[in-house]
This record gives sequence, C-alpha cells and structure tokens, in this order.
Amino acid sequence: MKKLLVANRGEVSLRILRAARDLGLATAIVHAQDDAGSPSLEMADERVALTGSGPAAYLDGAALVAAATASGCDAVHPGYGFLSENAGFAGACARAGLVFVGPTPEQLAVFGDKGRARALARDCGVPTMSATHGAASLDEILAFYDAQAGDAGIVIKAVGGGGGRGRRVV
Repeated sequence: MKKLLVANRGEVSLRILRAARDLGLATAIVHAQDDAGSPSLEMADERVALTGSGPAAYLDGAALVAAATASGCDAVHPGYGFLSENAGFAGACARAGLVFVGPTPEQLAVFGDKGRARALARDCGVPTMSATHGAASLDEILAFYDAQAGDAGIVIKAVGGGGGRGRRVV
C-alpha cells in the first residue's frame, strides 16, 4: 500500500490520517461540499471534492472508487459508518484493483445477514443464545416466546439492519 483514500469525515478521518502518516503512507481525502472547511482536509496530501453535501455524498460508492483511482490511490479506508459494512462497495473496490481496508466482501455479506452470521457462529462452535432461525411467522415467534418461560425477556431483532436498528426488548 502506497497511497490511501480516506472515505470518511470528521474525527474518524483525522484518526485514519494520523495512522497513515505514522505508517508513512501518502493520503487523499474526499469531502462533501459542506465539509470543504474541515480540519482533516489540511492533514491529507490531496483533497478530492465530491458532488453533493451532507452524509449522502459519502454514500456514493462509485464516486469514491472514481476518486481513489483518479488520485492514484491503491487502497480505500472507509472508516466506520457510511459504506464501511457495505459488501457491494468492498466488491467495487476490489474490482477496481483497490485494497478495501476492512473485511472482505464475502465476510461483509455473511455478517450483514444476522441469520447467516448466527449459523456460521454455530458451525464454528461459538455459543449462541436461543433464537428463531431467519424469518419467522407470528406463530413461530409465539411458540419461541412460550418456550422461554421464566426468562427475563427476549429481544426481537430484524434479520437485516445493524447498529441496534430493528431491535426490540419484550
């Protein structure tokens, strides 16, 4: 790795840029129109303006890959949030010959699906909590709930989603 595109903003981008500097890597950073005055831009060797403003600008995977290739980067660090857990973006980086600093597209696809992630954990001998497996009907959920009698409660979690979205304690 010789040159890293930082595909994030704010404190996240500052931390990535500091680490890259410590490793002796050249850097480029993308920025939305409304982030043009961000302090992290001064730390990067090169700045690449994105079209658009706000978080949406950092969610355009094609624009990020284009920014990386146009600025001569051979790697992309997504930070966290935005496209950091997006298997499609990681795959687009790989197809463009860019190192995606993070899990492989295949790993992201598995762990982005809670049912597949649980199955893999079980197959690897990792202890898991009792759960329904994948999508469940109301009858299956009620039967599962009844089988948990005596427990303090259960968590209902959407198979997709992350960061606590779709989770309810009952």
